[in-house]
Amino acid sequence: MKIHPLITTTEELAALCARLAKSSFITVDTEFMRENTYWPELCLIQIADVHEAAAIDPLAKGLDLAPLLDLMVENDEVLKVFHAGGQDLEIIHNLTGKTPYPLFDTQVAAMALGMGEQIGYSNLVESFLGVKLDKGARFTDWSRRPLDKRQIDYAIGDVTYLAEIFPRMLDRLRKKDRGAWLDQEMDRLGDPGSYVNVPELAWTRVKVNSRKAEVLGRLKALAAWREREAQNKNIPRGRIVKDETLADLASHPPRTQADLAKVRGLSASWAGNDIGGRLIAVLAAAGPLPDAEMPPREDRKPGLGKDGALVADLLKLLLKIRARDADVASKLIARSEELELLAAGRRDGLSMLEGWRYEQFGRDALDLVEGRLAFAVIDGKLKMTRTGDDA
Repeated sequence: MKIHPLITTTEELAALCARLAKSSFITVDTEFMRENTYWPELCLIQIADVHEAAAIDPLAKGLDLAPLLDLMVENDEVLKVFHAGGQDLEIIHNLTGKTPYPLFDTQVAAMALGMGEQIGYSNLVESFLGVKLDKGARFTDWSRRPLDKRQIDYAIGDVTYLAEIFPRMLDRLRKKDRGAWLDQEMDRLGDPGSYVNVPELAWTRVKVNSRKAEVLGRLKALAAWREREAQNKNIPRGRIVKDETLADLASHPPRTQADLAKVRGLSASWAGNDIGGRLIAVLAAAGPLPDAEMPPREDRKPGLGKDGALVADLLKLLLKIRARDADVASKLIARSEELELLAAGRRDGLSMLEGWRYEQFGRDALDLVEGRLAFAVIDGKLKMTRTGDDA
């Protein structure tokens, strides 16, 4: 495989992308920094096919990424291969408003091959190629220039090894007839809606010890305000207000802006500056959280009583057994929240009751919930037994 010098001009990039556009697949990775910014700062892009590989410097003066972005989101003839590509896709979405298509993620595919739910890249490389990666440059400052040869070699290795692994992984999936198992997961991963940051939903990520609608309403308003402040300033949201302070403000709202000087976690200057004024205005305008948005109690899901919780536990045990038998990560078959919905009586809209998931697990899950399947210990081993007419 030919390894190119660091690409720093639009002409070099356009020529590379024109060649890669003729490939059936390309492997992609990025290096970025986000410790001091709200939006991830793209610092390096690595790309390869079976013939060549290169690192692209997006910080190079005058470099236009348009040829690369067109290849990523406009060319649907070339498969784009990532490993644990969620953050890479977020960056591309931030730049284009779109996500790469078609898409393949080797971490997700490894789930279908029984290699665990979140296998790391170095473990994937060692498993397929027998190569132990040097992780020395992993925590480097990718924004600092110039990049040295060791950094670039480390970064390019992420896509050159992936170009070797992908065909082998595809072959294993075909032999096990599991390619179709991944379609839904790849569609979910590539859904542009997954990468749109909605400020009005930011409150759901903040822990607060209250279920009062008034408190949660203030929390929703404050979290949305913080998100927009951080976006406008392009700094981490925690630099505006930390989660624990946001929760405290929602639970014990100050009456006046002057009272902000007494709030732990806020600068005393907020008692008289513009950002403090905006915070107080948000609190004053916040109403109770609507009933439809109230979160479920942590001790029980809607419609899931004590008996339902026991059934959900049995479903989790069944899932573990079926995942082991099929040699596939259980998370690929069904998630805990789906099992709880099934136990609570839900039947529609559950992916486990469709397609291959139904064949591997869903049919038995339904039988268990509806009393046609039971657990038994036979000769010291846990087994499933049919009951009634189906026995």
